[in-house]
Amino acid sequence: MFLEIVTPEAILFSSEVDSLSVPGIDGEFQMLNNHAPIVSVLKEGTIKIHIHSQVNIEFDDLHGKLIADEADDKILTLAINSGTLELNDNKAIILAD
Repeated sequence: MFLEIVTPEAILFSSEVDSLSVPGIDGEFQMLNNHAPIVSVLKEGTIKIHIHSQVNIEFDDLHGKLIADEADDKILTLAINSGTLELNDNKAIILAD
């Protein structure tokens, strides 16, 4: 699926991913490829992005909030205060604070 994470300042992430875990208001949930369409409000927590490889991932000052997991380099994490998620047709967009 394709994931884009957008903040008021910039686009933090835009790439194909294998799966995605987000902190929903009723608890953490995961989405895989071909997940049913969903719209959800997100609470403070950590977004976990499962990627195939880090080949095209940028870790610069703009994307500095995106951190590779120490135990597994195919998992990226991003701490958020709140946000909104929309997933439809294998494209997920997260508007995050």
